[in-house]
Amino acid sequence: MSKYGRATLATALLSLVVASCGGGRDICDCTPLAPLSQQYRSAAKHVPLPKATPQEITVTTMLQWPQGPNPAFRDRRSGRELQLFHIKKAFLQNMGLDKEDCDLHYSISETADKNAPRAIVETPIDSEYCASRHIIQSELAQHGLRLDANHGGELATPLPVQVLGLAFHDFNHDRPVPFATTWELHPAIITLLP
Repeated sequence: MSKYGRATLATALLSLVVASCGGGRDICDCTPLAPLSQQYRSAAKHVPLPKATPQEITVTTMLQWPQGPNPAFRDRRSGRELQLFHIKKAFLQNMGLDKEDCDLHYSISETADKNAPRAIVETPIDSEYCASRHIIQSELAQHGLRLDANHGGELATPLPVQVLGLAFHDFNHDRPVPFATTWELHPAIITLLP
């Protein structure tokens, strides 16, 4: 194969990888790099939000939940994880699409202070969350921010958001400061506040 043929093949393969991970315009068009069987507690994460009245909490509430031992790799939801929660106002500090599982990851804090302790919120790739993924992507674009497989990161100015989601106890893995809890809201829907 000529060097031009190899370059064309490499470009085509790169385009497929980028497109499969949300690199295109559709934030819902993403194929996880890790199969579900290799994702931590995947069956517990990929569930619809229940039709129930959520309990009002704050990021501070989440930071105070006891963390306890790590759930096992395939543990089902239990206890607090069966409850629906709503955060009326928090501040979006960071965002991104995780190519391993195609979930949208957000870090939120109680205040807009860049050093405030943070919690994680995730919106899965599942079809029932596609509309909310499009909405947040559009809302962020109105602030000049891009969210896809190649864009995201720390926000220079945190944005006020509200969150609706189920509690999820993730495993205790290295998280950079200022993350202060292994509790997340996952699955969750996040929207910008006016």
